[in-house]
Amino acid sequence: MFFFAKVFWLTSQPVTLGFLLIGLSIVLMIFHVRRLAIAVGLLSLALVFVSFYTTSGALIVQELEDRFPRPAAPADVACIVVLGGGIATKVDSVRGGYNFDDAADRYIETVRLAGVYPNAKVIMSGGDGSLTGGYVKEADIIARMFNDFHIDPARVEYDAESRDTYENAINTKAILQRLNLGHCLLVTSGFHMPRAVAIFRNLGMDVTPWVADYRTNGRQGLALSAGHPLANADLLTIGMKEWIGIVAYYFAGRVSTLYPQ
Repeated sequence: MFFFAKVFWLTSQPVTLGFLLIGLSIVLMIFHVRRLAIAVGLLSLALVFVSFYTTSGALIVQELEDRFPRPAAPADVACIVVLGGGIATKVDSVRGGYNFDDAADRYIETVRLAGVYPNAKVIMSGGDGSLTGGYVKEADIIARMFNDFHIDPARVEYDAESRDTYENAINTKAILQRLNLGHCLLVTSGFHMPRAVAIFRNLGMDVTPWVADYRTNGRQGLALSAGHPLANADLLTIGMKEWIGIVAYYFAGRVSTLYPQ
């Protein structure tokens, strides 16, 4: 399913889909299917316009982020689970070190939580999620980072084999069972939290959602937005990916609800 999901997403991203429709419109025009070609062309232009020049993506992401507001800090925490996704593995595979992307807050917050809860176990789940599988594993990079921030290696368990959120959950469950650990804080991005929580809970794990990365201000309305077209398209891509993932996992039986409480 991992390979199918990756390939499907490559062709179903909003901007990619828009340009594929433009290509289809050209083909239809070549074969003299004029009316359908015009209709498909207009649809493609509308999709590209919505992606680049409206706040529709921000609205979708904002709804995902608001699903699980961060709770009050608990008095004690047995374990902290952080999901991979904040490292630029393509860069690190060549340059070394640890180069972050937009989801770096996941790791920054985990380092902070490790200091607040010095007795808590830390579980870092993240391998190489690329389609080709040719990059350095995220857990290996974060191990260097945690060592540099003086987190006791004896406190940390690494899952370097997970390629997606479902494998994150499966492998984390095995670690929790081996260590006889129960309730954990689950650290990931706000837009990713609903899908992650749904998967973890469906596998019987008791987790408290702990959002560590927001992409919207929580007050976004629907409007035209010409100032940041690439950011607009990126947000729509993120939001649509999450919803496609939730729906696909629901029909595959990997989650029991489309939108967890």
